[in-house]
Amino acid sequence: MNNVLFCVTCTICISYVNLGHLSSTSLAAPRSNAVVLTNAQHNTTPETTRILGSETTPNCPTNWSVSKSVLRGGKQEGVELITIDNGAMQITVVPTRGMSVLQVQHGDIRLGWDSPIPEIIHPQFINLESRNGLGWLEGFNEWMVRCGLEFAGAPGPDKFITNTGDEAEMNLTLHGKIGNIPASHVEVAVDQKPPYRIHVCGVVHERTFHGPKLTLTTDISTTPGSDSLRITDTVTNSSGSPQEMQLIYHTNYGRPLLEAGASIVVPASWVAPINEHSAKAIDAFAEYAAPQADFVEEVFFFQPLANREGLTEILLQNAAADIGTTIRWNVKQLPYLSVWKNTISESDGYVTGLEPATGFPFHRSIERKLGRVPKLAAGETRQFELDFGLHIGRDAVARQQRWIADLQGDQTIEIRTAPPNGKP
Repeated sequence: MNNVLFCVTCTICISYVNLGHLSSTSLAAPRSNAVVLTNAQHNTTPETTRILGSETTPNCPTNWSVSKSVLRGGKQEGVELITIDNGAMQITVVPTRGMSVLQVQHGDIRLGWDSPIPEIIHPQFINLESRNGLGWLEGFNEWMVRCGLEFAGAPGPDKFITNTGDEAEMNLTLHGKIGNIPASHVEVAVDQKPPYRIHVCGVVHERTFHGPKLTLTTDISTTPGSDSLRITDTVTNSSGSPQEMQLIYHTNYGRPLLEAGASIVVPASWVAPINEHSAKAIDAFAEYAAPQADFVEEVFFFQPLANREGLTEILLQNAAADIGTTIRWNVKQLPYLSVWKNTISESDGYVTGLEPATGFPFHRSIERKLGRVPKLAAGETRQFELDFGLHIGRDAVARQQRWIADLQGDQTIEIRTAPPNGKP
């Protein structure tokens, strides 16, 4: 039987086609070629599901599985988790929180961090307006959380045009809404030919009447036995009018990668600080320190260098340079990079963020003025693709160092002491 995916839980078999170019509307109704885990339109969402590679792709040499569960108790009540076990690493996706990725586990190495937020918070318990628009921080503990879509970055008042054509003011909250909106549709599909890529796809709507009508369609995928995963997102403006959008891939790392002596390697034409405080540490932008109580966060901005195809990469490596992790993306899609250092005490959240983005995390009014807020035409869809890799051993890390060094070439990174385009 060719091109078939088996749903082990329901013992039904369904045909599968390539999910690489799904439109944002193609997941709006149950598909006949995938296992549907959530469908708001049809009011269906099984609490538990388990799909086994041994039954789905019997010719695949690596055992894999995809499982769904629902958390109970406290502020995590009702949160849905999907775990992709590709046979080498486990990827935990949180559909309830905008299809964020909680963590990636590979043996005793974790991509993620120890947030002071112990539970995976259901959005119903988040008030984005609290603490003058900083409520987003009350649920922040993911390895990868998207910031956007209508706006991202710092909170504060901004201007907009109402449905009557008048100018009015609205308060933007930190990093937008998409990370606190549950997915309306989630499904699993698996390629039936080698390398048997496993796909978890979801649709998240950020829409309002007399306002933005943006849809995120995501495909989080990996191949059995691999040490990498891919996130392919499309953002669609479903409105009949143009719409601004912003997107930051806020990807966060703690131990074992983050430690005293850890460092980043990134090809860039320049690096600049977010403010005067960060400017004092600009010469050490690539190095990390041990946890320090009362550390004040530092943020650095980069203009990445890329190859002819537009691909660039950032490497985070531990002090011994024998464990590393990379993000590779296309600068034509995400032209900017921010690196957030928060090497505060362990109990307060020892973490660094590597953040490819459409712009920098200044307030939207500043980003708009400086031409870093994309605008989607009516009906326009824009795609973003990122590859995340884990590299174990000195040789594996050195290969990534060389790849980045080739992009840098003979060009020296210009060290700037002022924020991009001047002080905000």
